[in-house]
Amino acid sequence: MLVLASASPRRKELIALTGLNVLLHSVDLDETPVGREPAEALTRRLARAKAEAARPSAPAGSIVVAADTIVADEDGLLGKPAGDGEARAMLRRLRGRRHTVVTSLAVFGPEGADPLFDTCSTDVPMRDYSDGEIEAFIASGGTADKAGAYGIQDPGFRPVDVGALHGCFANVMGLPLCHLVRTLRRRDLEPERDVPAACCALTGYDCPVFERILENTG
Repeated sequence: MLVLASASPRRKELIALTGLNVLLHSVDLDETPVGREPAEALTRRLARAKAEAARPSAPAGSIVVAADTIVADEDGLLGKPAGDGEARAMLRRLRGRRHTVVTSLAVFGPEGADPLFDTCSTDVPMRDYSDGEIEAFIASGGTADKAGAYGIQDPGFRPVDVGALHGCFANVMGLPLCHLVRTLRRRDLEPERDVPAACCALTGYDCPVFERILENTG
């Protein structure tokens, strides 16, 4: 059994594509960066903390998976907006430009096994959307609980120029599935389904990087 240390509906939808038995366990942590903490250090620290928080109540012998995602824009890190004003500022800052989405995974095996970590970074090109589109998206409630105040999968707003995207779509949603698959394989756990095919079917994105990710087992 996998225990996913998250309440995110997006991560729940993505991890279900593995076909494995998954139990959700929500955790509540302070996600404030420590000083000028780099994106990878921050996401790895928080992913580990989430897994450690979920582990005591996980069923015996289960594998605990946690993820943390941040938007890195030049020298700034954008997490989840505290309110509409912060969401508006984030969306205006990101539009018409590129930024990087970083997600780290922490995978804890049975008692005594060393934790495993992996990190995915995706260069994300944003559309030059209008102020009106921003306001409509905020009014819809779509900015809540999303790093950078947007979701790549949103069918109405469509903030990302997906045609110019050349990295992992699922990573921008919050759970880089092929990175998770290659990490689970290090625990001798193989998904029940063809995860890349399932991911492409869900997202409608013809992923150009999944083979390289899965081949890189280091």
